[in-house]
Amino acid sequence: MWRDPAKALPQSGPYLRNGDTRLRVAVIGVGYVGLVSGVCLADFGHHVTCIDKDSRRIAALNRGEIPIFEPGLDALVEANVRQGRLTFAADSAAIAEADVVLIAVGTPSRRGDGHADLSFVYEAVKDIAPLLADTAILVTKSTVPVGTGDEIERIVRARRPNADIVVVSNPEFLREGTAIKDFKHPDRVVIGTDDARARAVLADVYRPLLDVAPFVHVGRRNAELIKYAANAFLATKISFINEIADLCECVGGDVQDVARGIGLDERIGPKFLRAGPGIGGSCLPKDGLALIKTAHDHGMQLRVIETACAVNEARKHAMARKVAAALDGSVSGKTIGVLGLTFKADTDDTRDSPATALIAGLQDLGATVRAYDPAGMEQAKLALPAVEYCDSAYAAADGAEALVIATEWQQFRTLDLVHLRRVMAQPLIVDLRNIYDIEHMKRAEFRYVALGRSAHAAVPLQMPRQRLRAMSA
Repeated sequence: MWRDPAKALPQSGPYLRNGDTRLRVAVIGVGYVGLVSGVCLADFGHHVTCIDKDSRRIAALNRGEIPIFEPGLDALVEANVRQGRLTFAADSAAIAEADVVLIAVGTPSRRGDGHADLSFVYEAVKDIAPLLADTAILVTKSTVPVGTGDEIERIVRARRPNADIVVVSNPEFLREGTAIKDFKHPDRVVIGTDDARARAVLADVYRPLLDVAPFVHVGRRNAELIKYAANAFLATKISFINEIADLCECVGGDVQDVARGIGLDERIGPKFLRAGPGIGGSCLPKDGLALIKTAHDHGMQLRVIETACAVNEARKHAMARKVAAALDGSVSGKTIGVLGLTFKADTDDTRDSPATALIAGLQDLGATVRAYDPAGMEQAKLALPAVEYCDSAYAAADGAEALVIATEWQQFRTLDLVHLRRVMAQPLIVDLRNIYDIEHMKRAEFRYVALGRSAHAAVPLQMPRQRLRAMSA
């Protein structure tokens, strides 16, 4: 149910101490979601303790070392620790004093079947249930399949039958690289509970957002579905524009013009209409697969989402062949420079990155790969040890037969093309993010291969021109 924020949220609940609207919040898990959420809530003025079983990670945070790369997060942590609103702990003592406890542990895809692995969630609930205050609000921030909140409630009720603990679904919609902005200026705040007291408490948790975003009050199961449905829709939109890019290469179109033309339709919108090498990261691919598995568990198929996921996987593996096509069909024995290893810019996250599939494909085809990324090389080394990692974009390009732009880092948009021509074996750039202007690359005397821009693509990824002409005859 959509409501005006000022009308949707009740006034401060009776639990507040001496009129103090600052809550005591405990966050279980200091991964990406937990750390960003905890720090931003502390910046709202609440007293936040971030808890994690990994004592080394907690010790590092207490030394001021941030375990993830997120612009602005280090300064926000330092400021709130200094002002006494934010602490980090490896033990769970703070849970007993918390008004609100956020569960923000990982839910990776389960090996073998693609279901969301909820073992970390359930383990956390079992651990903290005996420690919760009798009137605590237990909030699930982790991305979980529909019905997970019911199981969490069952676990809590079994261990605390006389307590008035309420389980709420409050999904996050943070994008890596812009997570702080997304938390403080969200498109919406989804509160999944029918309990009036819990809504009052969550009203105070997010009170600084009253005039910033609409609040969506729904049942717990609907909140769980909203998160998965949103990510599946975005994945479908990206897969759609990537297929349009392939068609543009076949018919002589330009996907950037097409995307702009359809994105101006307010029913469609311009976001997530940028052609690229495929969807990566820890959210969209994983959540799409988990939603498909949930449907299978209930005897149905989500054919659109299944197709979108299949298109995405095929695309990531097609990128190596696109590079080979630009080099007359073979990269065997050739050196290829790759710029970007993370799944997007402004993060160090290489999980399910298209660059990983690209590099593995190039190596399978016999290429030697030299790579550079401003933040993601340490993570990438775990998955791709047989890569020569360089300390700059120019070092990665040195002696390369082709330079592939796999991630749209800002610094890759302003490369010194004169210097690149001087150090490369031949002036060929395969731009899988379409970050350069075609005419600019012409003037710089580069052969420029992009996505969905047919006049400059090496070959179409799917339908050959001969077949297209035959169909039109």
